Order: sequence, then structure tokens, then C-alpha cells
Amino acid sequence: MAALDTNVLVRYLVRDDATRLALARRPIRTCVEEGQTLYIPVSVSLEPEWVLRVNFGFGKEEVVQILSQLLSSVELAFESEDALEQALLLYRQASADYPDCVHAALAARAGAHPL
Repeated sequence: MAALDTNVLVRYLVRDDATRLALARRPIRTCVEEGQTLYIPVSVSLEPEWVLRVNFGFGKEEVVQILSQLLSSVELAFESEDALEQALLLYRQASADYPDCVHAALAARAGAHPL
């Protein structure tokens, strides 16, 4: 199973540069064609939220929708996916930052709460 880095994931999502998009699509396409699942570590799952919001001006609801679609993709396997899904729900409903929601969800999953 191959893992995706934030740069590849963000380029694939924003499609702002044709050359970089082509480079991002190559490993994704190869893995999908070979029936491989692409692994996303928790640390990588945190970064797109910030990059999309701060660097590309996406609104919170747009980011929530994108992250939700990524989490439901069968081609992607997220580390601690259940906690990330919980974190996304918290993020949608709360004023806390997404990373704080991830930390809270991971702590709750480990039985260590409140954070």
C-alpha cells in the first residue's frame, strides 16, 4: 500500500497547476489501476484543511465537504479513520480548529478525555 503526502493530495484537489496536477495524478492513477488502496497518515490528514483554508481561501463548509468526501473514498485508507470522522463532526459543529478536533477525537478514542 502506497501512502500519499499532503502536496500530492492538495494538488489533486485544487488542480491549480497543470504540471503539478499531472505529477500528482500519476501515482494516484497507478495505485487505483492496480487496485491498491492509498494510505493517509493522521499527520497528512491535518495539513490539507489548513492549506485549503489559508492558502486557497476555501471556506470551512467547503473544507468539511472535501474532507468528508476523502474519508468516504474507497481508494483511500486513513490512519484512525473512525477518529477522523468524529473529528470532522466536531469541527463542523464547533468553533474549534480542525487539528484540535482531531486531537480530541484521538484522545477520546484512547479513553483519555477530557483533552
